[in-house]
Amino acid sequence: MIAAPTHPAAVFELKSAAFDLVALRLETADLEALAKSLDQRYAATPGLFDQDPVLIDLDALREADAAIDFAALVALLRGHGLLAVAVRGGSANQTAAARAAGLAEAQAAAPRVVRARAEAAAEAAAAAETAEAGAANAAAVEPPPTIVVPRGALIVDRPLRSGQRVYAKGADLVVLAHVSHGAEVIADGHIHVYAALRGRALAGARGDTEARIFCTCMEPQLISIAGIYRTTEQPLAADVLGRAAQVRLEGDRIVVEPLNH
Repeated sequence: MIAAPTHPAAVFELKSAAFDLVALRLETADLEALAKSLDQRYAATPGLFDQDPVLIDLDALREADAAIDFAALVALLRGHGLLAVAVRGGSANQTAAARAAGLAEAQAAAPRVVRARAEAAAEAAAAAETAEAGAANAAAVEPPPTIVVPRGALIVDRPLRSGQRVYAKGADLVVLAHVSHGAEVIADGHIHVYAALRGRALAGARGDTEARIFCTCMEPQLISIAGIYRTTEQPLAADVLGRAAQVRLEGDRIVVEPLNH
Protein backbone atom coordinates (compact mmCIF):
# COMPACT_ATOMS: atom_id res chain seq x y z
CA MET A 1 0.00 0.00 0.00
CA ILE A 2 1.44 3.36 -1.03
CA ALA A 3 1.12 6.10 1.57
CA ALA A 4 -0.47 9.32 0.45
CA PRO A 5 2.05 12.16 0.09
CA THR A 6 2.09 14.58 2.97
CA HIS A 7 2.57 18.33 2.67
CA PRO A 8 4.54 20.24 5.28
CA ALA A 9 2.56 22.68 7.36
CA ALA A 10 2.97 26.30 6.36
CA VAL A 11 5.47 28.11 8.57
CA PHE A 12 4.88 31.63 7.28
CA GLU A 13 2.51 33.73 5.21
CA LEU A 14 3.19 36.92 3.30
CA LYS A 15 0.50 39.58 3.42
CA SER A 16 0.38 43.22 2.47
CA ALA A 17 0.14 45.55 5.45
CA ALA A 18 -0.01 49.27 6.08
CA PHE A 19 1.10 51.09 9.23
CA ASP A 20 2.03 54.57 10.33
CA LEU A 21 5.63 55.75 10.52
CA VAL A 22 7.27 58.79 12.00
CA ALA A 23 8.65 60.77 9.04
CA LEU A 24 11.89 62.72 9.49
CA ARG A 25 12.30 65.35 6.77
CA LEU A 26 15.98 66.19 6.38
CA GLU A 27 16.69 69.81 5.53
CA THR A 28 20.47 69.37 5.63
CA ALA A 29 23.05 66.64 5.09
CA ASP A 30 25.12 68.06 7.96
CA LEU A 31 24.71 65.35 10.58
CA GLU A 32 26.53 67.40 13.20
CA ALA A 33 23.90 70.14 12.86
CA LEU A 34 21.16 67.50 12.94
CA ALA A 35 22.56 65.96 16.12
CA LYS A 36 22.68 69.37 17.79
CA SER A 37 19.10 70.14 16.76
CA LEU A 38 17.81 66.77 18.01
CA ASP A 39 19.60 67.25 21.33
CA GLN A 40 18.13 70.74 21.77
CA ARG A 41 14.60 69.71 20.86
CA TYR A 42 14.36 66.46 22.81
CA ALA A 43 16.82 66.99 25.66
CA ALA A 44 13.90 67.64 28.00
CA THR A 45 12.13 64.40 27.01
CA PRO A 46 14.64 61.54 27.12
CA GLY A 47 13.01 58.26 26.20
CA LEU A 48 10.24 59.93 24.22
CA PHE A 49 10.90 57.55 21.33
CA ASP A 50 11.23 53.84 22.07
CA GLN A 51 12.79 52.28 18.95
CA ASP A 52 9.96 53.73 16.88
CA PRO A 53 10.32 53.07 13.13
CA VAL A 54 11.12 56.18 11.14
CA LEU A 55 10.99 57.07 7.43
CA ILE A 56 13.71 59.46 6.23
CA ASP A 57 12.32 62.01 3.77
CA LEU A 58 15.05 63.29 1.42
CA ASP A 59 12.86 65.48 -0.77
CA ALA A 60 14.55 68.72 0.36
CA LEU A 61 18.01 67.33 -0.50
CA ARG A 62 17.20 65.65 -3.82
CA GLU A 63 17.98 68.57 -6.15
CA ALA A 64 21.40 69.23 -4.61
CA ASP A 65 22.14 65.48 -4.63
CA ALA A 66 23.88 66.02 -1.28
CA ALA A 67 26.00 63.11 -0.07
CA ILE A 68 24.69 61.57 3.14
CA ASP A 69 26.46 59.20 5.51
CA PHE A 70 23.51 56.89 6.09
CA ALA A 71 25.38 54.57 8.45
CA ALA A 72 26.14 57.53 10.72
CA LEU A 73 22.60 58.85 10.30
CA VAL A 74 21.08 55.52 11.32
CA ALA A 75 23.33 55.40 14.40
CA LEU A 76 22.45 59.00 15.30
CA LEU A 77 18.71 58.32 15.11
CA ARG A 78 19.05 55.08 17.07
CA GLY A 79 20.68 57.08 19.84
CA HIS A 80 17.43 59.06 20.09
CA GLY A 81 15.24 55.94 20.08
CA LEU A 82 14.34 56.13 16.38
CA LEU A 83 14.86 53.06 14.17
CA ALA A 84 15.42 54.12 10.54
CA VAL A 85 13.81 51.61 8.17
CA ALA A 86 13.38 53.37 4.84
CA VAL A 87 13.98 56.49 2.75
CA ARG A 88 11.93 58.29 0.16
CA GLY A 89 12.21 61.24 -2.19
CA GLY A 90 15.99 61.09 -2.67
CA SER A 91 18.09 61.26 -5.82
CA ALA A 92 19.33 58.08 -7.49
CA ASN A 93 22.70 58.40 -5.73
CA GLN A 94 21.13 59.06 -2.34
CA THR A 95 18.74 56.15 -2.70
CA ALA A 96 21.55 53.82 -3.74
CA ALA A 97 23.61 54.89 -0.72
CA ALA A 98 20.62 54.35 1.55
CA ARG A 99 20.08 50.86 0.16
CA ALA A 100 23.74 50.06 0.70
CA ALA A 101 23.24 51.01 4.35
CA GLY A 102 20.37 48.53 4.64
CA LEU A 103 17.46 50.94 4.27
CA ALA A 104 14.46 50.24 2.06
CA GLU A 105 13.12 52.62 -0.56
CA ALA A 106 9.58 53.81 0.06
CA GLN A 107 7.50 55.21 -2.75
CA ALA A 108 6.59 58.86 -2.35
CA ALA A 109 2.90 59.49 -1.78
CA ALA A 110 2.86 62.77 -3.69
CA PRO A 111 1.92 61.32 -7.13
CA ARG A 112 -1.12 59.64 -5.61
CA VAL A 113 -2.17 62.91 -3.97
CA VAL A 114 -1.80 64.81 -7.23
CA ARG A 115 -3.83 62.17 -9.07
CA ALA A 116 -6.52 62.24 -6.42
CA ARG A 117 -6.80 65.99 -6.63
CA ALA A 118 -6.95 65.90 -10.43
CA GLU A 119 -9.66 63.26 -10.35
CA ALA A 120 -11.60 65.26 -7.77
CA ALA A 121 -11.33 68.38 -9.93
CA ALA A 122 -12.56 66.48 -12.99
CA GLU A 123 -15.47 65.05 -11.03
CA ALA A 124 -16.35 68.51 -9.71
CA ALA A 125 -16.31 69.96 -13.24
CA ALA A 126 -18.54 67.16 -14.54
CA ALA A 127 -20.95 67.66 -11.65
CA ALA A 128 -21.09 71.40 -12.37
CA GLU A 129 -21.91 70.77 -16.02
CA THR A 130 -24.66 68.33 -15.05
CA ALA A 131 -26.14 70.79 -12.58
CA GLU A 132 -26.09 73.60 -15.11
CA ALA A 133 -27.91 71.46 -17.65
CA GLY A 134 -30.52 70.33 -15.10
CA ALA A 135 -33.63 72.10 -13.95
CA ALA A 136 -33.17 75.43 -12.22
CA ASN A 137 -34.97 74.24 -9.12
CA ALA A 138 -33.04 70.98 -8.78
CA ALA A 139 -31.72 70.44 -5.28
CA ALA A 140 -27.98 70.82 -4.89
CA VAL A 141 -26.13 67.63 -4.12
CA GLU A 142 -24.21 68.02 -0.89
CA PRO A 143 -20.90 66.23 -0.40
CA PRO A 144 -20.92 63.38 2.09
CA PRO A 145 -20.09 64.46 5.64
CA THR A 146 -16.51 64.14 6.79
CA ILE A 147 -16.12 61.50 9.45
CA VAL A 148 -13.62 62.49 12.11
CA VAL A 149 -12.23 59.64 14.16
CA PRO A 150 -11.26 61.02 17.59
CA ARG A 151 -7.97 59.93 19.05
CA GLY A 152 -8.03 58.25 22.41
CA ALA A 153 -7.09 59.73 25.75
CA LEU A 154 -5.05 58.49 28.68
CA ILE A 155 -6.73 59.43 31.98
CA VAL A 156 -4.72 59.76 35.17
CA ASP A 157 -6.76 60.21 38.37
CA ARG A 158 -3.96 60.32 40.92
CA PRO A 159 -1.52 63.08 41.88
CA LEU A 160 1.86 62.98 40.14
CA ARG A 161 4.78 63.51 42.50
CA SER A 162 8.28 64.79 41.80
CA GLY A 163 10.19 62.37 39.58
CA GLN A 164 7.08 60.72 38.13
CA ARG A 165 6.48 60.86 34.39
CA VAL A 166 3.44 59.99 32.27
CA TYR A 167 3.45 59.82 28.46
CA ALA A 168 0.25 59.49 26.40
CA LYS A 169 1.63 58.02 23.18
CA GLY A 170 -0.60 58.77 20.19
CA ALA A 171 -3.28 60.20 22.47
CA ASP A 172 -4.41 63.11 24.60
CA LEU A 173 -3.60 63.14 28.31
CA VAL A 174 -6.16 64.02 30.99
CA VAL A 175 -4.93 64.47 34.56
CA LEU A 176 -7.57 64.80 37.27
CA ALA A 177 -5.15 65.66 40.09
CA HIS A 178 -2.22 67.99 40.62
CA VAL A 179 1.13 67.65 38.84
CA SER A 180 3.82 68.41 41.40
CA HIS A 181 7.04 70.32 40.87
CA GLY A 182 9.51 67.87 39.31
CA ALA A 183 6.81 65.68 37.71
CA GLU A 184 6.39 65.51 33.93
CA VAL A 185 3.35 64.98 31.70
CA ILE A 186 3.80 64.35 27.96
CA ALA A 187 1.27 63.71 25.21
CA ASP A 188 1.33 63.42 21.44
CA GLY A 189 -2.01 65.28 21.55
CA HIS A 190 -3.52 67.75 24.01
CA ILE A 191 -2.89 67.87 27.76
CA HIS A 192 -5.70 68.66 30.22
CA VAL A 193 -4.86 69.16 33.89
CA TYR A 194 -7.90 69.71 36.11
CA ALA A 195 -5.80 70.81 39.08
CA ALA A 196 -2.52 72.62 39.71
CA LEU A 197 0.19 72.16 37.08
CA ARG A 198 3.51 72.81 38.81
CA GLY A 199 5.75 70.41 36.88
CA ARG A 200 6.57 70.10 33.21
CA ALA A 201 3.94 69.69 30.47
CA LEU A 202 4.84 68.83 26.87
CA ALA A 203 1.98 68.55 24.36
CA GLY A 204 2.26 67.68 20.66
CA ALA A 205 5.42 65.77 21.54
CA ARG A 206 5.77 64.37 18.01
CA GLY A 207 5.32 67.67 16.25
CA ASP A 208 1.58 68.36 16.39
CA THR A 209 1.55 72.15 16.30
CA GLU A 210 -2.24 72.20 16.86
CA ALA A 211 -1.91 70.56 20.29
CA ARG A 212 -2.72 72.62 23.38
CA ILE A 213 -2.33 72.51 27.15
CA PHE A 214 -5.33 73.29 29.34
CA CYS A 215 -5.04 73.77 33.09
CA THR A 216 -7.19 75.06 35.95
CA CYS A 217 -4.17 76.35 37.89
CA MET A 218 -1.21 77.29 35.70
CA GLU A 219 2.07 77.28 37.68
CA PRO A 220 4.42 75.19 35.48
CA GLN A 221 8.17 74.72 35.52
CA LEU A 222 8.13 74.24 31.77
CA ILE A 223 5.52 74.16 29.02
CA SER A 224 6.07 72.95 25.46
CA ILE A 225 4.09 72.58 22.25
CA ALA A 226 5.64 70.57 19.40
CA GLY A 227 9.15 71.03 20.78
CA ILE A 228 8.93 74.79 21.38
CA TYR A 229 9.56 75.54 25.05
CA ARG A 230 8.92 78.19 27.64
CA THR A 231 10.38 77.96 31.15
CA THR A 232 10.05 79.87 34.40
CA GLU A 233 12.89 82.13 33.24
CA GLN A 234 10.14 83.96 31.37
CA PRO A 235 7.51 84.63 34.08
CA LEU A 236 3.84 84.18 33.29
CA ALA A 237 1.53 87.18 33.25
CA ALA A 238 -0.58 87.86 36.33
CA ASP A 239 -3.82 87.03 34.53
CA VAL A 240 -2.71 83.44 33.90
CA LEU A 241 -0.33 82.60 36.76
CA GLY A 242 -2.17 80.37 39.21
CA ARG A 243 -5.34 80.66 37.14
CA ALA A 244 -7.23 78.65 34.55
CA ALA A 245 -5.37 79.05 31.27
CA GLN A 246 -4.46 77.43 27.99
CA VAL A 247 -1.19 77.15 26.10
CA ARG A 248 -1.01 77.13 22.31
CA LEU A 249 1.34 77.92 19.46
CA GLU A 250 1.14 81.06 17.38
CA GLY A 251 3.69 80.55 14.66
CA ASP A 252 6.88 79.68 16.54
CA ARG A 253 5.80 81.47 19.73
CA ILE A 254 4.25 79.96 22.86
CA VAL A 255 1.07 81.80 23.86
CA VAL A 256 -0.42 81.46 27.37
CA GLU A 257 -3.84 83.01 27.78
CA PRO A 258 -6.75 82.86 30.21
CA LEU A 259 -9.50 80.35 29.62
CA ASN A 260 -12.72 82.12 28.74
CA HIS A 261 -15.69 81.01 30.80
